[in-house]
Amino acid sequence: TGVVIGPGGGALLKMLLPFKLGLGGRLGSGAQWMSWVDLDDLVRAAVLVTENATLSGPINVVSPEVVTNAEFTEILGRVLGKPTFLPVPGFVLKLALGEMASELLLASTRVSPNRLNEAGFKFLRPTAEGALRNALS
Repeated sequence: TGVVIGPGGGALLKMLLPFKLGLGGRLGSGAQWMSWVDLDDLVRAAVLVTENATLSGPINVVSPEVVTNAEFTEILGRVLGKPTFLPVPGFVLKLALGEMASELLLASTRVSPNRLNEAGFKFLRPTAEGALRNALS
């Protein structure tokens, strides 16, 4: 699964405070790809996979829209009505979090939901903006 976007917790909750304070910004270069999925779509995909005997093996549960960290940052700022001009340099993240920063925040993952698409799955929120607006409403 990609980064799960939903109300009340997860990665989004950890991102919100700096953004709400107007201190949000891209992580590192911002060029790293970020695969994500809306919480409702994750649950619906899990149901589809468990009920469909023809689906087996690895299945990527991610939104069809893959964005860079810079794009995600811009969208989140727009949804919150806050600026996103304060980048967090990669070396600062590595100093604060060590190797975990490289693996979790600076790594690039560009994944597509090919198997879900082939199975006819229709995403409720295929765009990061739609998922963020839903999670924050």
